[in-house]
Amino acid sequence: MASVGLVGWMVSSTTRAAFERVESQRVEALVAQFRREFQRRGDEVVRAIAGIANSETATRVALSADPAPYYNEAAALAAANGLDLLELVSADGAIISSAEWPARFGYKEAWLAGTGDWRSRGAFLRREELPDGATLSLAAVAEAHAGDRKIFATGGQRLDREFLSSLVLPEGMRVLLGRVAIGPEDLIGPSGPIADAASLSPLIGEVRSQRREITRTIGSGKSAEIFHALPLIGSDQELLGVLLIGSSRRVLVEMETSLRNTGIVLAALGILVGIALSWWASARVTSPVQALARSAEKVAAGNWEATVETSATGEIGQLARAFNRMTQELVAQRERLLQAERVAAWRELARRLAHELKNPLFPLQITVENMQRARDRAPEQFDEVFREGTGTLLAELTKLKQIIGRFSDFAKMPRPHLQPVDLNALVSETMSFFAPQLERAGIAAHNELAAQLPRVSADAEQVAGVLRNLVLNAIDAMPQGGRLMIRTTATDGGVRLEVGDTGQGLTPEECERLFTPYYTTKTHGTGLGLAIVQSVVSDHNGRISVESQPGQGTTFRIELNV
Repeated sequence: MASVGLVGWMVSSTTRAAFERVESQRVEALVAQFRREFQRRGDEVVRAIAGIANSETATRVALSADPAPYYNEAAALAAANGLDLLELVSADGAIISSAEWPARFGYKEAWLAGTGDWRSRGAFLRREELPDGATLSLAAVAEAHAGDRKIFATGGQRLDREFLSSLVLPEGMRVLLGRVAIGPEDLIGPSGPIADAASLSPLIGEVRSQRREITRTIGSGKSAEIFHALPLIGSDQELLGVLLIGSSRRVLVEMETSLRNTGIVLAALGILVGIALSWWASARVTSPVQALARSAEKVAAGNWEATVETSATGEIGQLARAFNRMTQELVAQRERLLQAERVAAWRELARRLAHELKNPLFPLQITVENMQRARDRAPEQFDEVFREGTGTLLAELTKLKQIIGRFSDFAKMPRPHLQPVDLNALVSETMSFFAPQLERAGIAAHNELAAQLPRVSADAEQVAGVLRNLVLNAIDAMPQGGRLMIRTTATDGGVRLEVGDTGQGLTPEECERLFTPYYTTKTHGTGLGLAIVQSVVSDHNGRISVESQPGQGTTFRIELNV
């Protein structure tokens, strides 16, 4: 009986430890999934609000002296952009149009005018007052400008049952959301209000007082659940809600009960039979749970395709099948996200190509139509019109070739042919080449070239192209003239090249997207120049960074190895 008791205790302890690891990893995976979904929806809200602020409708509302005709405008804009909540607010905080509560026309939203730059704020949690009560939302704010007038566009999506339903929950787990007052009566699940909300009051009280993540076991026996509580903090650091992730301990309790009963039966049959059966039970019970733990560790490490191969039945088999379904759903969700990203990338490429090719095509069409009219109406002037027209056609065709050439160059960047290169000599040659253009633009060039600069291992032509691209960007940034500075310095194991200007500067958001293909801050260009620069620097195992502030110029830094 002592042997059977020892084996039973060992099996129970091992099972409990393995189960706790699995539960911890499942909760971590679900928390990570919630945060990714929260971030994704926040990005969607920010993009939708920014699109509304940049729309023609927002411009018309900003320019209008009488906001009354736009009373119902917010409802249509919210529906078109997938938002649950949307308000158009004047510069003094008066509501012009409200999608969720039209009767609030003219009410003041003083909190909008008292905050700084909304562009860098991103999405935030907010308590929203609605006709049927208060709710919690993921909101964003953007400003629409029209001349010296502006309005605010504020809105977002509710954090409600639909949001909870979008989360992929393994079997035996549930997720609850406490809204607004964070009381038991405010707790909802994917299906609506829950029946056992009162038992969660102590845990909610701890979150409210400590304002941090807390894990507690609620209940006892088969009805016990482990709850992981995450506080939801608003933009003003106030506690607006709490997210509860519960994991049932029924499977563990049933396993422990089953093990205990099996031990009693085996003890009655005898020590020898008991030892054999205990060994069999240990292997049968703990191996699938350990396999689950190993697979859960793989998922936590990023391998979402990990599955559990087990022939176990009962609760362990159900747990293994639930785990496999969870990983399959995670992989399917990842594939959907990747497909959406690919579609967005192709749309951006198509939009950029259409924009770049449309500009030269319009003069081509006008020129051909002028030539046709001259031939029909004034044949004696056709030769002169023909000469001017063909000149225009050739010039625009040259622009088209340049645009296509840039896209082609970006698509087939050659590998660098590395050899020792004198970076100071490249800088001097480039600045000599641009000297007339800099003089015409009223730009004073200043070189600070380090003496005894070591040669770098690089492709001279590609590095020269990088330098030319950065100088051209600096010239474009200083239409009224300014100062261009190029500096070279020796570093530990390499050299640093800096190209700085005193131009218009860039916002932090523009700096983050500056090296993205097809993104440009100019009114002309393909948006490939800096993407090609980054590609060349990367092929040289170097690094490029940018430092800029609006109105204070921009500095690019390139570090290359010797």
